[in-house]
Amino acid sequence: MADQLTDPLDATSAEVSRRGFVALGSGAALAVANAGVAAAQTTFGQPHPPIVAPDDPAIRVTTQPITTPAGGPVDAYVAHPRTLTRTTPGVVVVQHIWGVDAQLRDTVRRLAKAGYIAIAPFLYGRLNPPSGDGATSVDTFRPFAQQMNAQGFVVTDILAARDDIATVVPGAKFGLIGFCMGGSLVLQEIIGRTNFAAASMFYGGVRPGTPSDAATTASTFDFTSRVTTPLMGSFGARDTSIKPDDVRAMFARLGSPHDLKIYDEAGHAFFDDTRASYVAGPAGDAWTRTLAWYQQYLSA
Repeated sequence: MADQLTDPLDATSAEVSRRGFVALGSGAALAVANAGVAAAQTTFGQPHPPIVAPDDPAIRVTTQPITTPAGGPVDAYVAHPRTLTRTTPGVVVVQHIWGVDAQLRDTVRRLAKAGYIAIAPFLYGRLNPPSGDGATSVDTFRPFAQQMNAQGFVVTDILAARDDIATVVPGAKFGLIGFCMGGSLVLQEIIGRTNFAAASMFYGGVRPGTPSDAATTASTFDFTSRVTTPLMGSFGARDTSIKPDDVRAMFARLGSPHDLKIYDEAGHAFFDDTRASYVAGPAGDAWTRTLAWYQQYLSA
């Protein structure tokens, strides 16, 4: 599980340009437009007002408990369009190491603004973690990620989140999205399982069960034969924690529909617009690609 515990703020080559970290670049402007934001933000790459506010009149937002088959209930952050039908598509959002923090909650609301019923289960929910809002030290959250993995409830919690929104939209198709640690969990969730119609992973580990610094062997990516879910991947070429060559090799072995983009100017956690790892152009493009991916596979 080592590739899930990457420090998002210390896993990028020093050569990454910082031009997208402060000014709102064209890619970020595109992301804002796709989210339906009335006024563009002026400063990303640090804590900022949300892209889609919790009181946006087009959506409804709540935090609610979800029933799980093991381990007891956990809370989940949910957002959806004000008007729902039986076939409104759903997306389960899998947290990064910071938990369901301000940036992840904003992502849930952005999906709702785009027409999806989105839910992010609190995978640390049984552990009484601190808030990840504005956090910069990954060391605070490593123990919670390790305990979460040791509990063994991740898969059932993700499925419980899907089942929870399925009671509201019983005719819907469901997607899965995750970032960093959550991206690794997305890949693990779809190996040998068909619970989701499409998945999108952002800079997650592509070698489940194998350390990223271990030598690649002929069998390293054999697991890809068990992946049938359409998978989109968004990675940074300057990510020092996940080798771009491994990413390319894994996606090349997939037999299911897939779409991969490795952004030359990006490192790890380039989508996180509340932290210094953010890179505007790749973040905006990856969001556009994700929405197009879900439109293709989740539309009724």
